[in-house]
Amino acid sequence: MRIRRKKWAKQELEQAEFYIDKPEIYKNQWLEKFPQKQPLHLEFGCGKGNFIAQLASHHPEINYIAIDMIEAMLGLSKRNIEEAYKEQVPKNLFLIRANVERILTTFGEKDKVDRIYINFCNPWPRGKHNKRRLTHTRQLQNYKQFLKKGGEIYFKTDNEELFEASLEYFAETGFEMIAKTYNLHSEPIFEENIITEHEKMFSEDGITIKALSAKL
Repeated sequence: MRIRRKKWAKQELEQAEFYIDKPEIYKNQWLEKFPQKQPLHLEFGCGKGNFIAQLASHHPEINYIAIDMIEAMLGLSKRNIEEAYKEQVPKNLFLIRANVERILTTFGEKDKVDRIYINFCNPWPRGKHNKRRLTHTRQLQNYKQFLKKGGEIYFKTDNEELFEASLEYFAETGFEMIAKTYNLHSEPIFEENIITEHEKMFSEDGITIKALSAKL
């Protein structure tokens, strides 16, 4: 998603106690970074942060890290998170700036992640760009370095070609498919489904939402 630069974003992010601009320094130390030792869930490409703001504020028993690399998006995420937490400083959520394509610079085998959320990532439809997909085999192999045995990936997309390819990617990298659907709103597969901004937009345009959950 293209978004205009937000002049206020950098200053606001620097002042936010739950924002980390150089997260690589905490590689293999994320479990100790939170006040409470709890399951750790990640969101890759958090965008404006509405999904993670709702999820994390309603589940204080889980620790979350939301990731994006665009400063303007992170600024909007920060504001949405603050609104969801009603001006309280989140104790179970960090917002970080990182490139998911180079995720191993930020997370390592000691971080023991329980779940990863990937919502409406760039489908990179041109063949030479397929390897940049967040569900590509190359990326899934990277996630296996820090995803716990039995850890899960939840994936949603509007793009059928990406979904079909992703089913193959997960199979190729040894993930067990827990559930899949070509119409999430008619056939729910998640215990709860927070509808993202993209999800609402695509659904209103008559595009069905494809989704899966897979286990390592």
